[in-house]
Amino acid sequence: MNKPVKQHLIDPELCIRCYTCEEVCPIDAITHDDNNVVVDFDKCNFCMDCIAPCPTGTIDNWRVVTTPYTLEEQCSWTELPEQEDLVSADGSQAGGTIEALDDEIERLLKEAHAGAGGKVVAPPSASKATVNLYNAQHTATATVQGNYRLTGETADSDVHHIILDFGQQSMPVLEGQSIGIIPPGTDANGKPHIARLYSISSPRDGERPNTNNLSLTIKREPHGVGSNYMCDLKKGDKVNVTGPFGGTFLMPNDPQANLIMICTGTGSAPFRAFTMRRQRTTPGGHGGMTLFFGARDPDALPYFGPLKKVPETFLRKLFAFSRVAGAPKEYVQDKMRVEAASVAEALKNPGTHVYVCGLKAMEAGVEQAFEDIARGAGMDWQTIRAQMREQGRYHLETY
Repeated sequence: MNKPVKQHLIDPELCIRCYTCEEVCPIDAITHDDNNVVVDFDKCNFCMDCIAPCPTGTIDNWRVVTTPYTLEEQCSWTELPEQEDLVSADGSQAGGTIEALDDEIERLLKEAHAGAGGKVVAPPSASKATVNLYNAQHTATATVQGNYRLTGETADSDVHHIILDFGQQSMPVLEGQSIGIIPPGTDANGKPHIARLYSISSPRDGERPNTNNLSLTIKREPHGVGSNYMCDLKKGDKVNVTGPFGGTFLMPNDPQANLIMICTGTGSAPFRAFTMRRQRTTPGGHGGMTLFFGARDPDALPYFGPLKKVPETFLRKLFAFSRVAGAPKEYVQDKMRVEAASVAEALKNPGTHVYVCGLKAMEAGVEQAFEDIARGAGMDWQTIRAQMREQGRYHLETY
């Protein structure tokens, strides 16, 4: 089995044969015959010079393949092939999904998903994810549009909301994906820093609808090279970006799907994106959304203010605080047990999707809570979890 590679392709159904892309390509990687405009895999270096001038966007298509499509094959197409089924970098089946083409990034994502208990797959109705459009050798350059502290000045944690604009560069992302940020400079061994992975906290069409930007939710770590670099950025600064990455921790497009989201701290990033996506696409109602969100106290909870403004009828919010003076410690698993009846009912619903995101330390408590809740309702959590995971309805991403 060949190692998967990324291939730049043109959609023959949408292409108007204006040949603008062929004219602007600096290395003559694009050509045409009487049928189609095609891209030579052996020549294309992903310079992206052809993307912005294309009037229809048909040039902005990518597939991850084990054997690149030849020019002859592309010339014979009447439509763009679907993404082929693939395997992970370690040779295991990936349910047709590749998380990343970068070995280090794929290793990180595999570790993040390990707590799911087996092979993870995307929801059947989820959009197809683009991965590895940019890598360390060919990064996207983003411009900082904003950098705002989310947590209170007295909070122990310093969490920032950072908005990155990509201008005319293509950055097709989905809710639940991540991007890599490459800090400037070198490490202790004199080598360039590797990319740091951060979850996207905005919907696929940007912080505001139809804008080519995205946001990140980043906690400053005392000795973290990447987090300190990002939290110190100023408006107008340039950032080297890789990705996007991740092809399974995605939200279903089915508006009737019921989402249970469990997180701590910056693990809220993808769930902010999920919520905003549904606010834009199904503002009148959907299959249900419940958020279990843990933090030390309200001051340390990212997006606490904006979250309180989201109607309970749209997003049910259940906060758990562990360091509030005069109140008993409460963690997300404790709040889950308080809500045992509604959680058990949701687990019986074939339209329910469970998402867990945050620190690895939360895994054991959440897992035990699910076991206790299921047992109390006469169900076996291990069986339920395996079924949900195989159906693309159980998703865990912890670091």
